[in-house]
Amino acid sequence: MAIWHGERGRKATGGIIKLARKKRKYELGSLPLHTKLGKEKRIIKRTKGGGTKVKLSFAEWANVLDPKTKQTKKVKIITVVSTPSHPFLARQNVITKGCIIKTEIGNAKVTSRPSQHGIVNAVLIE
Repeated sequence: MAIWHGERGRKATGGIIKLARKKRKYELGSLPLHTKLGKEKRIIKRTKGGGTKVKLSFAEWANVLDPKTKQTKKVKIITVVSTPSHPFLARQNVITKGCIIKTEIGNAKVTSRPSQHGIVNAVLIE
């Protein structure tokens, strides 16, 4: 079933609002995509106006910035250590913005939104 972002058809009091038109395509939404650990897989979605949005479905690598040396390295992600937004996401190895990931060179905090940007960027933490 589709996600619809239009008016609900109910007033704040619970009364029914009679809709004067049909549902429109621009009111259509989608379910959230949880980026998980695994072999890299990207999904390209068409957006309004003919543009594209790259979503990362599975991630294997991360671009990690070392704040001391100011150098960025492409490193392999081992596991998700913790997620501040929801503890169950860390157990399922879901990568979100702000989560702590364990990499080959140490723990790093994710600074990008993988399911919206299509890439995992992170900053090395001590």
